[in-house]
Amino acid sequence: MKIISGTFRSLKIKTNQKLSYRPTKSRVRQSIFDTLRPYEFDNVLDLFSGSGIMGFEAASRGSQHITFVEDDYKAMALIKKNSKIFTGPSFNFIKEDVFSFLDTSKKYDLIFADPPYDKYELEPMIEKIINLLNENGEFILECSKKQKAILGSKVSNYGKSRLLLWKN
Repeated sequence: MKIISGTFRSLKIKTNQKLSYRPTKSRVRQSIFDTLRPYEFDNVLDLFSGSGIMGFEAASRGSQHITFVEDDYKAMALIKKNSKIFTGPSFNFIKEDVFSFLDTSKKYDLIFADPPYDKYELEPMIEKIINLLNENGEFILECSKKQKAILGSKVSNYGKSRLLLWKN
């Protein structure tokens, strides 16, 4: 998988097909980052990180502090390995259940979440995540196309995926 734009454009991110994550497709990533223009997000949180591609895309566009939260040991090990090809941004790796992590008081400019489709009740999680946004922060949730818009989200559809977006 390749970074699609920015300083690190075309850098290859290693993935492992044996792991259970579902990386965000390049078409969806491009659309997400197109909606975030001008891109002015320094402090980024990537929840349910999987391959880490969303955090790495953010780093390529100028984010300086990226936090990955992933509870799968092998996925986190691969994110750490991939992070070594980047120079400049700082990365924070948290191998923890996302729901435990959400009790933090730290705030972020941009938050991505891509939980396994149809596995969790999303509304309580979304409420917690929205509270972690800095002023003018944005939160993007990738979910199943079956998921209805909730809590005033803006909706975009891409194949079997739906993006829900919130702005603080």
